Amino acid sequence: MATETRDEPEAKDEGKGRKKSPSRRTSPALFVRQVIAELRKVIWPTRRELVTYTTAALVFVLIMVAIVSGFDYGLQKGVYAIFG
Repeated sequence: MATETRDEPEAKDEGKGRKKSPSRRTSPALFVRQVIAELRKVIWPTRRELVTYTTAALVFVLIMVAIVSGFDYGLQKGVYAIFG
């Protein structure tokens, strides 16, 4: 088979916990509890980190806008020079 590249047997999908049937759904309360539990695991950035990351992202976006605008302006002038 194409997926077998070594002489090792394929890993079995043993899964964790109880197997659920495809039609079984979790209750909204359980979903909210799971979301809250996952959010507690998140390492939230400090205010200083948040300001730094936001500034870096905005500067990057502004630089990209300037580059694309410059190319657009240059191509526009080129097209007007050829066809105008």
